[in-house]
This record gives sequence, C-alpha cells and structure tokens, in this order.
Amino acid sequence: MESSGAREKMERNPGYYHSLLDQQHDPKLLESIRTDLHRTFPDNVHFRRSANPCLQSALYNVLVAYGHHNKAVGYCQGMNFIAGYLIIISKDEETSFWLMEALLGRILPDYYGPAMLGLKADQEVLGELVRLKVPAVWQLMQDHGVMWSLVVSRWFICLFIDVLPVETVLRVWDCLFYEGSKILFRVALTLIRHHQDLILQAQNLPDVCERFKRITRGAFVHDCHAFMQVKLKALLIILRVFTLHSWQVWLD
Repeated sequence: MESSGAREKMERNPGYYHSLLDQQHDPKLLESIRTDLHRTFPDNVHFRRSANPCLQSALYNVLVAYGHHNKAVGYCQGMNFIAGYLIIISKDEETSFWLMEALLGRILPDYYGPAMLGLKADQEVLGELVRLKVPAVWQLMQDHGVMWSLVVSRWFICLFIDVLPVETVLRVWDCLFYEGSKILFRVALTLIRHHQDLILQAQNLPDVCERFKRITRGAFVHDCHAFMQVKLKALLIILRVFTLHSWQVWLD
C-alpha cells in the first residue's frame, strides 16, 4: 500500500470505494463479472460458495467498483485473478480496490480493455529483448513461426498468477509494486534464459508451446528466494530505451 501509492490515494478519497458500489450498475458489466466468478481459483477453499465468508462476494464487489471507476476498461478477463489475489493477500475489499487501481491505472496502463495496447506492446518488447539476450531462442521462434503472444500472453495478462508457484508470484508482485513493469520482463527473461537448452530442443510449434509451459515448473521456480536472486543479479537490463513511442512504432 505504501510503495504503490495506494494508501495515499485511499486516504485522499474517503468513502469513494463504497460510493462506487452504491451506483446504478451496468447490466453488461455485471454479467461479464458474474460469468468469471466461478472460474476464479476454483480449487481455493476460500472461493467456494460453501466458504464462510466466501471471497466470491468480495471479488464481485471489487470488480464492480473498478468497472465503474475506470469505465474505459470496465472488466476484461484476467482482472478477476488479479483482484482475487489482492483480496487473498489484503483480506480487505477497499484495500484490494486501491491496490488494483495502482496496478492497472499507473503501473500497467493499457494492459486491460478492448485494445490491450500495453499488453501487446510489452509482448513485442519481450521478443526484442530475447533477440538481444537469448538470440538462439529468438531464432527458434522465428524458424517455427511462433508468435510471442502464443506462449507468454498468460504470463503478462495474469501477472504470473497460476503460472508460477504462489510464493514466487508474491515475491514478483512485491517488486512489481515497488519497481514497476520492468520486473515482468526480468522474470520472463530469467525463465527463458535459464531454460534455453530445453527450449532449443523443440522441433515444431507444439513442442515450443509445451516447453514454455514446462519452464514455469520445477525446483528453479519453487525456491522463490533463489529465483529472485538469479533474476536480479543476472538480468540488470536497461529498459528505458523501449519508450512508449517505440512500442507504438512496433505495433503499427
């Protein structure tokens, strides 16, 4: 809450979260949110309807409030997992809302919504970074015609939720709230660079996709402290050259 600036915004806007819930709700927004509620962490006991309290109710409120707060985004897939994680961590609806506002409004603008320009741009940026740092893997992707969105879109849109182990995701998020979106690139590059020998064994497109799933499992990612040390020491990459202008050029 402190490092993200969320606490300051919450204290400057007392009662704002609850006022959003009191508004007349858009039926399409509500329908979209309800559709994904039962798909959010179905194996987590706290999200089962039999749980007391059931976190589905808190999740619904946070997503509805955010949909009214940011009408340009409303609701799109992936946001349910992010809000759900924040609720599990903070155990408070209003706190989760303001953390989500900091994450989607400031740290990852344009990631969610109809065009998803930020998400698409960052996937292209990752491809360029792989070309520079792990050229053999980049060449493999070119040879088999594999688009980066096919293998890493879930990494970015869900911010590694249900991709990496829970403790590792939480460590990644600590850095994400404090340092910003460059952490997502560092994590992705660490995974690819550490497992490049495995990836390079792929013989076709399905092989490539299967190996990208495999590199998010195993001892390397389960030891969250060692994983983060590898990320920080081995991949101190200067990303400032990839400005928003450059991303737009690539997308165009």
